[in-house]
Amino acid sequence: RTILALAKSLDLEVVAEGVETTGQLSFLRLHGCEGFQGYLFGRPVPMDVFAREHQLGLFAQPALALPEGRKP
Repeated sequence: RTILALAKSLDLEVVAEGVETTGQLSFLRLHGCEGFQGYLFGRPVPMDVFAREHQLGLFAQPALALPEGRKP
């Protein structure tokens, strides 16, 4: 919470890394964080795979629709 409050007071955007559960995502959103990355959203992939899947719309699923403990 302190880091998020500090970033807000400095008018900075925050990207939370390592988000693995919907509980973590909910906590971060509750405290004003709007940027996230981590295994909850997907495993690391090579850039060409990401670009192809992004073009196909495979990343259009809202994060909050993911079930708790989802294994990407």
